Amino acid sequence: QVQLVESGGGLVQAGASLRLSCAASRRTFSSYAMGWFRQAPGKEREFVAAIGWRGDSTYYADSVKGRFTISRDNAKNSVYLQMNSLKPEDTAVYYCTADRVLNTIVHVATAIDSWGQGTQVTVSS
Repeated sequence: QVQLVESGGGLVQAGASLRLSCAASRRTFSSYAMGWFRQAPGKEREFVAAIGWRGDSTYYADSVKGRFTISRDNAKNSVYLQMNSLKPEDTAVYYCTADRVLNTIVHVATAIDSWGQGTQVTVSS
């Protein structure tokens, strides 16, 4: 497993931007696919974005496509989620995830190897 620590959450107004960061513990970070999920109060956890280990494959939920960008820096063992044009419906706890298989992150959330503790994002209207 990989230990993951998210940061960068906060309270912003609609239309603003935030950048979430996730630091991973393993030196083999570069061999892991990474992803972001979110869970709003009273709602189920949902997939947000994922990136392959080389950074050349990315996937996004339709609800964030065109507004959010996932990226990674393998030299820093980190993955990022740039969130622009934030909406109140983006309010949620955001979780960083890691798995050796990108498809697992995109399609089989219950099988993902590692999860972070989450960071709160609140978007006011």
